[in-house]
Amino acid sequence: MKIDKEIFSEMVNFYGDAFHLPPLAAKIYAYLIFDFERKGVDFDQFIEVFSASKSSVSSNLNLLLNLNIITDFNKIDERKRFFVMNEQYMKIRLEEIIERMEREVLILNKLKNFRNTSDENALRKFNIYDDLFNKIISSIKNTVNQI
Repeated sequence: MKIDKEIFSEMVNFYGDAFHLPPLAAKIYAYLIFDFERKGVDFDQFIEVFSASKSSVSSNLNLLLNLNIITDFNKIDERKRFFVMNEQYMKIRLEEIIERMEREVLILNKLKNFRNTSDENALRKFNIYDDLFNKIISSIKNTVNQI
């Protein structure tokens, strides 16, 4: 695989922060993104590329598998497992974002009803916030439907 070290480094930092991944898991995920042909990377390749122990690679692969960030498969003529990034992960991630945002809107509406204020400024701010969330939710839903 051909990898740009600068882009790889940026991806490791970004995905480590965005997904709260340990460094090796972020490296594995970033590495798999460069597998444009989706041939898959086997366990031994990760050990070689990252000079990491078998247990470290194994536990980080299991973490990524459990988070649905990557998937694995076996080739018919080989016993090895190959790992690729989960093509459905972006859709899964966006659906989780929608769910969290909808939940937050529900909680905020309950809070608004509980507060039962007539303060126009407070109501205006709430409505702006509520409208923004609903527009974002709608936009993300449209994107998910297109994926």
